[in-house]
Amino acid sequence: MIDDAQLLALLEAESSFSAIRAQGAGGQNVNKVSSAVHLRFDIGASSLPDPIKQRLLALSDQRITEGGVVVIKAQAHRSQDMNRADALQRLAQMVQDVAQPPKARRPTRPTLASKRRRLEGKSQRAQIKAGRGKISDD
Repeated sequence: MIDDAQLLALLEAESSFSAIRAQGAGGQNVNKVSSAVHLRFDIGASSLPDPIKQRLLALSDQRITEGGVVVIKAQAHRSQDMNRADALQRLAQMVQDVAQPPKARRPTRPTLASKRRRLEGKSQRAQIKAGRGKISDD
């Protein structure tokens, strides 16, 4: 397991950043300054361990392209450095989430009591429905 400082340094070294103009309201600042950041991280070309790469590629996340590149846009802050750090932190969180292997599911069987409760519920419902029929004069 990689600690946070090493992971951030590794991800920063293998990521490419490009500055773009942020969207939304902001007046002159947002129209003139490229403070938003696009972070691009190629999963296949990275030096992450293979199991982590495979779990990252298996994620159904819209930030991962078909080519296996993570694209994160950060524009929450007014400064480019803070947006860059935010994008890097979000990428590190994504990697940390898949770093822990998923717990293997062991198949279980329903208990005897739950089977009985299910069958009792079915028979009660059947009696209710049977009572809705036409009444015969026998």
